[in-house]
Amino acid sequence: MKSTELDIVIPVYNEGENIIDTLRALKREVKTPFRVLICYDFENDNTLPAVERIRSELGFEVLPVKNHGVGVHSAVTTGFAVSRASAVLVYPADEAYNINIVDRMYAAFRSGSDIVVASRFMQGGSMEGGPPLKSILVRLASFLLHRFVGVPASDASYGLRLFSRRILDAVEIESTQGFTYAIELLVKCHRLGWRIAEVPAQWLPRARGQSRFNFRKWLPHYARWFFYALGTTYLRKSPGTVKLKPGAKLN
Repeated sequence: MKSTELDIVIPVYNEGENIIDTLRALKREVKTPFRVLICYDFENDNTLPAVERIRSELGFEVLPVKNHGVGVHSAVTTGFAVSRASAVLVYPADEAYNINIVDRMYAAFRSGSDIVVASRFMQGGSMEGGPPLKSILVRLASFLLHRFVGVPASDASYGLRLFSRRILDAVEIESTQGFTYAIELLVKCHRLGWRIAEVPAQWLPRARGQSRFNFRKWLPHYARWFFYALGTTYLRKSPGTVKLKPGAKLN
């Protein structure tokens, strides 16, 4: 087994219909040495037996990781805590069609970026379908953060995102709901002056299984970090506005 350079965290909730396609796409298309962390809530999740059925054909490590709490936010942060690689990619279980950008995202990290954004809104990216209100608000917030705050990425909220070990070890995640950690770490990385890159990605409505994305419930939590970005741009510009983990040092 080659040494692991990339940990891929996949939060799941009964993704047995989707995970096989995604794991096979990883095997087929990704050249970067990696392992996969399947982060699940409960032992009867149908993702787990689906993984076991194809484990022998994959040729890379797939590690089931029991969520320390409940829900996608806790699943992702549990994956962060278990991960050991220098780069950690959070990847949706139902998006086998985006696997072709994984090596590009890792290459951007190797070039010095602490966050690599998979962007639906840059040239070459796309977002099709989905609830109209969600689409409008996501596009508007991303545009404002890009144009008026100066965040060097055109997609603020997409959960498909790569993080460096440096930022995961240094920055305290204060979010508690959904994928809001993604916008939180993005705006904190920008406030620290650390590098951010983006690559184009696609987004399509899920074809199988049920999404647990709850935009209305999570909207106030997204708004918190939107206003943090505005406030620390126009009122308090010091990196000291970024809450760090105990003992963490910026270098």
